Amino acid sequence: MHRITPNIRSTALPLLLVLTVFALLAQFSWSFGQGLNNRNVSVDTEVNITGSPPVVQSVVVGGSTNVTLTAGFITYLTCNATVRDWNGWADPQVMNATLFHSSSTENAADNNNTHYTNASCAKTDNDGNYLVNYTCAFPVNYYALNGSWNCTVHVNDTFGLNGAGSGKGNISSLYALNVTVLIDYGNLSAGEYSNNQTANITNLGNVPINISVLGYGGNNIADITKNLSFFCDQGNLSVGLQHFSTNPADNYAAKQVLSNTSRRVTGLTINKTTNASYSYNTTYWELYIDPVQVAFGRCNGTVVFQAETV
Repeated sequence: MHRITPNIRSTALPLLLVLTVFALLAQFSWSFGQGLNNRNVSVDTEVNITGSPPVVQSVVVGGSTNVTLTAGFITYLTCNATVRDWNGWADPQVMNATLFHSSSTENAADNNNTHYTNASCAKTDNDGNYLVNYTCAFPVNYYALNGSWNCTVHVNDTFGLNGAGSGKGNISSLYALNVTVLIDYGNLSAGEYSNNQTANITNLGNVPINISVLGYGGNNIADITKNLSFFCDQGNLSVGLQHFSTNPADNYAAKQVLSNTSRRVTGLTINKTTNASYSYNTTYWELYIDPVQVAFGRCNGTVVFQAETV
């Protein structure tokens, strides 16, 4: 009978391989889940993001929903933007902004009627962490179109990353005018007609206007019910003695009659300007001194010019 002696070399090698594998695996700290028989394995992942783009969280145009421009002048309209940057509030570097009317586009050329740009908006404050506020100011002319306006801002940071955002606002219709300071009929005697005196009316708004007029004696509107056009040193003159027209060739009878109630000037429309020069039109005024109405000396009165919708 023979004894079977195991082959130590043949059994030691697989055992050695198994021990080696376990020794190698023991060097790792397992942090994944394994499915049955390693059919699936979940592996942890990680990354360190060193640069985060700025995000424009809000843009407010003009501080309110409706902006009223200043008659005949420039209004500094602002866009206020809030930006968040996870790299810190100081990371955003430069913001630029474009303010444009709904009839225009962001990339259009600047135009005082419809398009304005600001290449260097100013940082105003921050929360000490991730939020920073910017103010972008635009010198908007009084004749800029009324209606919806868009303010689009772009901001970049120290990593070359950028963000953008937009907000909308509304510019209101502006009905505004300026008129010749004085209508002076000069020296007249009873029964005499004056020469034509001009009153230039300038449109200081952003929409076309028609004009209505009314008159009263003196300079206190409380006297409007007296139906007078002049208070004189002695006596008074009725309001209907003043006539007006837009045609310098019209004689006294062809002109409109002034009243103490508002009357629209026939055929007078003054368009809004589209450039730096003012848009205006002229009215022609004439006075008759009725000898039946006893009056003498210096006389004064008021004519009210009112801008109306076309």
